[in-house]
Order: sequence, then C-alpha cells, then structure tokens
Amino acid sequence: MENLIVCAGGNEDFKFAQSIGIGLVHSAFSLGKILSQKKVDRIIFIGTCGIYQEGKILDLYESSNAANLEYANLFDSFYTPIANEVRLNVSHETMINSSNYICKDEKIAREFFKKGMHIENMEGYAVLSCAKIHKIEGICYLCATNFCNEFAHEDFLKNHQKAKELLKEFLYDKKLI
Repeated sequence: MENLIVCAGGNEDFKFAQSIGIGLVHSAFSLGKILSQKKVDRIIFIGTCGIYQEGKILDLYESSNAANLEYANLFDSFYTPIANEVRLNVSHETMINSSNYICKDEKIAREFFKKGMHIENMEGYAVLSCAKIHKIEGICYLCATNFCNEFAHEDFLKNHQKAKELLKEFLYDKKLI
C-alpha cells in the first residue's frame, strides 16, 4: 500500500511528511495538486488539535470523519449549500471540526461539542475531502495540545513540541515511518 504522509507545515513540519499548507484552502489546493500527479492508496495526515470539551492534553486521536462547521453554524440566521461533513469510516467516532479559525471561547466550544464535534484541526476536513474526491483512504492522527478556551494559544505553544514528538513515536510504533 502506497501511503502519503502529509502535515500542515509552518511550525508543524515533519521531515517524513510533505507539507500541504495551513488552513482549509491551502491544504485542499496543495493536496489536490499532489494527488493529481502521484498515485497513492492512502493519505495520512498528522498534526495537532484542540479539544472542545472531553479529552486529555497530549492524547492522540485517530479519525476519518470531519466537518466544516463555522461559528455561523450555531445560529439559525445562516445556512450553507455546501455538504460540510465527510465520513470515510464509520468505525472512527471522533469527529474533527475544521475552520480557518481556532476556537478560544469555552461556551462556543461546548456548542460545537453538542453538535457532535470532539476536536478541532484546521486542515482535517480538507484532507479527508480530497481523499474522498480521489476515492482513496484517508486518516488523521492528531495530538491534543489544548482545550478550546481563553488559554488555547498559550497551551498550544507550551505543548506543541511534545505533541510533535508523540506523533512521531506513534507513527514509528505503527510502522508507518
């Protein structure tokens, strides 16, 4: 099986993974371009995530399910014609929410959790959408660096390096690198 391991890049770069860009647009565009030029059987996305309500810092999450629920989704004043959820594997219950913004409001995080979202990562939805379009397997391995609250950015910075080390160890243990 031919795996393609990708990451966002920037400060979340790994020697063994190809950087695809930060956020929904850059990651979708870059990954789509890569997949149009290279035949792979599975995309493995690695990165970090924030926790909406339940979980532990530095725990690893595995998911092939993601959504793109923006803040506007919490209000009846907005709608979207976009199919904003992708499920590649129903056995993975953790639902990733992706947005170009990082939640730092605990009340909003609880509302996303009530909608079935467990963690957030900016690129997960784009990566899994590309996998679905190209009819290949896709999976995200994410390490939690913070809860989605007023300390989200500070906790991310504090835990980021350890999260990257844990992801690398995890991939070695799974014999993916």
